Amino acid sequence: MAQVVLGTAGHIDHGKTSLVKALTGTNTDRLAEEKKRGMTIDLGFAYLTENITIIDVPGHEKFIRNMAAGAANIHFGLLVIAADDGVMPQTREHLNILTLLGVNKGIVALTKTDLVNDSEWLDLVELDISELLDDIGF
Repeated sequence: MAQVVLGTAGHIDHGKTSLVKALTGTNTDRLAEEKKRGMTIDLGFAYLTENITIIDVPGHEKFIRNMAAGAANIHFGLLVIAADDGVMPQTREHLNILTLLGVNKGIVALTKTDLVNDSEWLDLVELDISELLDDIGF
């Protein structure tokens, strides 16, 4: 079986690294500065299976070059969107970068749903996500 690379995408603090850790058991924030600041700065790598690698990218706009470098090698996107925030600027920017690099298939993970007590809000977030994906062709 061929090697498949899944790359995270999404706004800062939407749970990309936490999701990767939940799926693989690997904390991809390995640099001391990342641990100190509580944010991903550089690319992180984890193995879901021996044939599926996950690249965890930074979500902060200051590190968009690092995100683009990681995205250049992925086959599928793992778009992470926090339910309490919804679609944010880096969500759109990361999705645009994936599309520009020819990545137009992937999975959407709606995280932090436990922080939302309003089902109407969740419905609006899901609608916003659907419209975003339709607009971009992802």
